[in-house]
Amino acid sequence: MLRYFLTALLFTALPVAAESIDCRVIGIADGDTFSCLTVHKDQVRVRLGEIDAPELKQPYGNRARQALSGLVFGKDVTLHIQDLDRYGRTVARVTVGNTDVNAEMVRTGAAWVYRDYLKDRSLLNLEAVAKEFKRGIWSLPKSEQVAPSEWRQAQRSGSTSPRASIRPPSTSPQQSGFNCSVIKSCRQMSGCAEARFQLRTCRNPRIDGDGDGIPCEAICR
Repeated sequence: MLRYFLTALLFTALPVAAESIDCRVIGIADGDTFSCLTVHKDQVRVRLGEIDAPELKQPYGNRARQALSGLVFGKDVTLHIQDLDRYGRTVARVTVGNTDVNAEMVRTGAAWVYRDYLKDRSLLNLEAVAKEFKRGIWSLPKSEQVAPSEWRQAQRSGSTSPRASIRPPSTSPQQSGFNCSVIKSCRQMSGCAEARFQLRTCRNPRIDGDGDGIPCEAICR
């Protein structure tokens, strides 16, 4: 029932104040996902919107989870709902009192800004400062500063090197017949090869909405 309520909340014209839910955090999955209970004892699985924390098996993954736990575990939080993702999680900006949890995770270097889903560009400034002062993930060696979306792509492809998995194809734009002069949507692609070129060489985020490293999944399955 809760999922139907959340769906209705997102797609029905309601006052802004109604687009938030209060709940108490009861579990931390990783650095950007937790579970909470509403006053009606409904359990909500929450994905922090606009940020992406390291996966647990990545460098700094457990520390990011600890950082989120320190901010929200056992506390009453407010979910400012943005969306429901394909896994049924409630995507939200989360506040504890006056603290913006999503922003705090970026400010302390416990998460990247998730550019593919970015709405609040002030998060980019927080990330830049965290990087400048080498906070959190930015204190790691360069080789370990791998964005979670890149890491997940490497896991799916079976590569042991996330950086290697996203190398541009050896074929040059001229040889492939593709180029980056136009950033295309999936509907405009001639096929999977062009979609992969647009993602890997042109860095086109529009065609990898879930950040798993596979562009235009309808044609690149």
